[in-house]
Amino acid sequence: MHLRLEKIQSTLLPNSTLISDSTLLDSYLQGTEGLNHFTEKKRSLFAVAIISDQAEVDSILSMANQCAGDSELNFTIYPISTGNNWGYGTSQPTSVENNILLLDLSHLNKISEFDAELGLVTLEPGVTQQQLSDYLISLGDEYMVPVTGAGPDCSILANALERGYGITPYTEHFAAVSAIHGYWADGTAYQSAVYQLDQSENKSVDRTFKWGLGPYMEGLFTQSSLGIVTKMTIRLAKKKAAFTSFFVQMQSDSQLEFAVPLIRKVLQNYEGTVGSINLMDKRRILSMFAENPSNDIGTVNNHTVMSSSDVDDIAKQLQTPSWTIVGSIYGSTRVVKAVKKEINAIFKTIPSKRIFSDSLLITSANRVINWLPDWFIKKSSALDILKQQLSSFNKGKEIMLGKPNKVALKLAYWRHPNASKYSHESLSPAADGCGLLWYAPLVTMKAEKMREFVTFVREVCPRHNIEPFITFTNLKHDCIDSTIPIVFDLSNPDAVRDAHNCLKELVLKGLEKGFVPYRLNIDQQQWLLNKDDSFWQTANKLKATLDPNNILSVGRYNPS
Repeated sequence: MHLRLEKIQSTLLPNSTLISDSTLLDSYLQGTEGLNHFTEKKRSLFAVAIISDQAEVDSILSMANQCAGDSELNFTIYPISTGNNWGYGTSQPTSVENNILLLDLSHLNKISEFDAELGLVTLEPGVTQQQLSDYLISLGDEYMVPVTGAGPDCSILANALERGYGITPYTEHFAAVSAIHGYWADGTAYQSAVYQLDQSENKSVDRTFKWGLGPYMEGLFTQSSLGIVTKMTIRLAKKKAAFTSFFVQMQSDSQLEFAVPLIRKVLQNYEGTVGSINLMDKRRILSMFAENPSNDIGTVNNHTVMSSSDVDDIAKQLQTPSWTIVGSIYGSTRVVKAVKKEINAIFKTIPSKRIFSDSLLITSANRVINWLPDWFIKKSSALDILKQQLSSFNKGKEIMLGKPNKVALKLAYWRHPNASKYSHESLSPAADGCGLLWYAPLVTMKAEKMREFVTFVREVCPRHNIEPFITFTNLKHDCIDSTIPIVFDLSNPDAVRDAHNCLKELVLKGLEKGFVPYRLNIDQQQWLLNKDDSFWQTANKLKATLDPNNILSVGRYNPS
């Protein structure tokens, strides 16, 4: 062990850190997933290297390949950007093998190039949503950060490599990636053919053309264990002259079938002006605004699903509809005004309440609440609820404008026995001991298929004591990703078991219905993917070529 540590230490620069203390290593193994409940052999690390320079990635990869055949010195590498991959593994390694070096890239947080004219920014793995936001604000605040609900402390680069998405105009984040620099697992540097052919001084054209020249290789860095990205260029959406968000509320659950073709119509007719559209059911909306009625402070007696009467009572109190459609409109003042009018007319064809963020109702309510003193608001439960709803509403609007915040993180605390003690600004699901997994299947955007999915989730989740929170995110007019958060009490072994059983049933039975996940957590990657399928046979051939010593992210989207 000491020889291995000494070998790795010799590759590091003075500003970098090598950690081998077990207590500090354990902090990297904290997650929201409860994975250690189900493996005889626990995930472990022998060290963490926090590096300070991109060149060290090359050195460590080279060292790992050199030591691969030596039983006293060999080790594998698992890179993380910020390690805040809540619900999918957090910062834990995919594999349970020995001698895993966690490569912490969070200190690689330089924003090296920004072209304010073209809206192109080049950044390293450790650059967070908040850091990019602060940087853009300092330069005039003309562009939007590609935010996600994961929060301000999460990596921009890592989310793009996971093919994540958001609700700002450039919805699919890897689609906005125009250039990648990095290393394959064997230590070979990667730069595009365009970059290498360009003989100009600044080689800027590579950053403007996503597809490069020759075979498109940059996609191989996404959802894979083939290489490490040290620098990425992304296109940023420019802020428009006008913006409004819209909320369409439907009181009857049966309105789902009528709403779907209308959402599709909006996405087809106003592509580029309307961002992605979310469709959320009543329980999911309540998780944003209400407290868990079964969550008694100081107890773990919260391992139950809300009854129908609970849902109806809370929904009545908070005036929450059965379904809520949420979208955003970006453009010139005249375009936004015209599209807003047309969207209102489209959804007016079904029984619904339509609210726009720039409406007199919302702006007046904000003015009144901001004017009233806190002591007066707290004397009235109705005003207190209104203040909380407006706060969440306004923070949701900030997300649509590309301003990161933690409003969505409250969801992870739904089953936390001491949820109320955590302040909004300091939320950190893994450190706070939240239980969270994700079921994220793709669903064809047809009304009957979406109803089949809703019925399926509402049947399976309660059987495992999991609240069936449903969100549909319309990425395009033909494809939806549904994110089902499996929220549980991480301190309760029965709750952890139920959560994993629920996820497994959703995945396996969902596959039979054509609901296929677009993203998997580190445990699912081990048992769901079949190395004998032709796709993974091809992926494994690439792995054998680019990582001949199998030293990088063993098991990550790499069934064996």
